[in-house]
Amino acid sequence: MKHLQDFAYIEAVMRAGSIRKAADDMNITASALNRRIQRFEEEFGSEIFERLPRGVRLNPAGELLVQHFRAQVSDLRRVQSQVADLSGIRRGHVSVACSQALIPYFMPEQIARYRESHPGVTFSVSVRDRDAAERDLSTFRSDIALVFEPVLLVDFEVQMSVPQTIHVLMREDHPLSGQPVLRLRDCLDHPHVVPSRQFGVRHLLDAAAARGSRAIAPVVEADSFDFMRHYVLHENAIAFQIPIGLRIWPGSGMTVRPLSSRDVPPGNLLLGQMRGRTLPVASARFAQSLGLALEALT
Repeated sequence: MKHLQDFAYIEAVMRAGSIRKAADDMNITASALNRRIQRFEEEFGSEIFERLPRGVRLNPAGELLVQHFRAQVSDLRRVQSQVADLSGIRRGHVSVACSQALIPYFMPEQIARYRESHPGVTFSVSVRDRDAAERDLSTFRSDIALVFEPVLLVDFEVQMSVPQTIHVLMREDHPLSGQPVLRLRDCLDHPHVVPSRQFGVRHLLDAAAARGSRAIAPVVEADSFDFMRHYVLHENAIAFQIPIGLRIWPGSGMTVRPLSSRDVPPGNLLLGQMRGRTLPVASARFAQSLGLALEALT
């Protein structure tokens, strides 16, 4: 357990990029923190930080050490969760990396529903794009990932895949609102806002536009779907999003229409974890709960 405290110090310095700033964050003196780091490096047999003129950063040995620590912490949490489960106490912590579209509605509902039966389980939720979600899994920052159109890596183990058709979000008085299904070329003839290139929706739109006769020429590009959803109310532009992140309330002045699958094939919302990893009990059970909820959507 002593090394877990050392890891907490190391991770704080890594995040802050400075021993002095990390010491302020942890409410200890910089000299005490520096001694603790130096003592650990002596015991470890190698320096783990590169000392820079204006701070510090992990060297290659430090990066390997942090990866090892995260794996050990993950294993310890799994054992603690199993022991708690044996004693009949449903406790644990679940860390989730998910696409931005899951944040407004789906994920809050699923976590609250799970905690009704397991109030001892706590959660951390991180908004991650396609690449970052997979990095989180491989570095043990997250137990579970639920992301749209990830760039699949070898270590990503898919537990469930749910198709999602790209939808067009617009004002009720938009010229395209009377059509039940929209063609991409018609959408691109109107002012449009699109997500940044790291998002799965943009990946599908770019691929479809490359096959067609219209280019994507957004009036606004943003990394916030919430921003795009509100922006269309002001310019009467259109935005694109997957349906799991959309709810149109009566009186909102907005409507949605699906894009034709002839132009943009549906993407996939993937639930997964790091391949070969045995999840803590709480995380494994929550993943099962998410799978059932996603199955109901299909």
